[in-house]
Amino acid sequence: MTRAKRRWLPALLIPLALVLAVLTGSVQAGATVSLPPKTADEVLAMIARTQVRSFSGTLEQTAELGLPALPSSGPGVTPGAASALEFLTGTHTARVFVGDPTKVRLQIMDTMAERDLIVNGKDAWFYNSADNSATHLQAPDVGGPTETLPSKRAMPTPEALASRFLAAVDAGTEVTVGEASSVAGRSAYQLNLAPNGSGTLVASVTIDVDSETGFPLGVHVRAKNQAEPAYSLAFTELNLSAPDPGLFQFSPPAGATVTGKVLPAQPIPVPNAAAQAPSRHGAMVTGEGWESIAILPAAAVPAGLTSNPQLSQVLQAVSGGRALASSLVSVLILDDGRVLAGLVPLERLQSAAAAQ
Repeated sequence: MTRAKRRWLPALLIPLALVLAVLTGSVQAGATVSLPPKTADEVLAMIARTQVRSFSGTLEQTAELGLPALPSSGPGVTPGAASALEFLTGTHTARVFVGDPTKVRLQIMDTMAERDLIVNGKDAWFYNSADNSATHLQAPDVGGPTETLPSKRAMPTPEALASRFLAAVDAGTEVTVGEASSVAGRSAYQLNLAPNGSGTLVASVTIDVDSETGFPLGVHVRAKNQAEPAYSLAFTELNLSAPDPGLFQFSPPAGATVTGKVLPAQPIPVPNAAAQAPSRHGAMVTGEGWESIAILPAAAVPAGLTSNPQLSQVLQAVSGGRALASSLVSVLILDDGRVLAGLVPLERLQSAAAAQ
């Protein structure tokens, strides 16, 4: 299986993209519509050929993973931090704007407040109106003008999420086309992916595909032994026109607390690196497709992750560490600092840890 490398995307977030994404949505498709019949291969080809590059819209997310609600504010929660952990539960709404692959804006709509992520080439801003705080991130200069921060492909949109699931499709995945429907006012084909293996928690994935452009409009993930989708991400509104360029410019408001950071340079890839043993200072993936597991050594675990008070609320003590076990994703934090994650049962993570 080919596994795309996401520059600047923390390796831990790859298997957790379903539940730790800042935007995701559980909006179900609307009324059934009539469309010319297509095979699964034809719908897959539509996705591959989509020419949608610029767009804006509203996304809604629902995560029903069997976990307790996690607050976005209050004791133990860092003010101004756009913690992704709160998106493990409940429903959230956001606006997304994509100008080109290096210009994106994400607006998370909170009660009486708003959080913004603006990426423009080598610069990114995180802003929280609740406490008027801003963080400015910059890519290093070692890569020259082409070195940019994550943008369209790293954004939690149905298109990005669908691409991850499609990359997991193998000979053990049943791919079919369901009834056509309407999503965000647009007619859509439903592409269904159903893993046949027993080693994953995923029962099926439905991708709503725009009948006109092939652009993914929604993704709905069902877990085994759970009737309703465990995780969904879908547009409720969509505009395929290019957004106003001014949306990707940002200046901190008066009185804002501003923090600046320069991201560390990434190591230069070594030729034939795939044939070499993974570095203990970088993430590795064991297994393939739906049963793949990401293993992050202690040196590569993001600072503060294992001590995060929100995360502690959903962790349970297990032999050798702590774990998050949900209906769709499992995370194992070992006492030696390693972190394992995947869309697999917890015992699979424990077996993978013991084999290292």
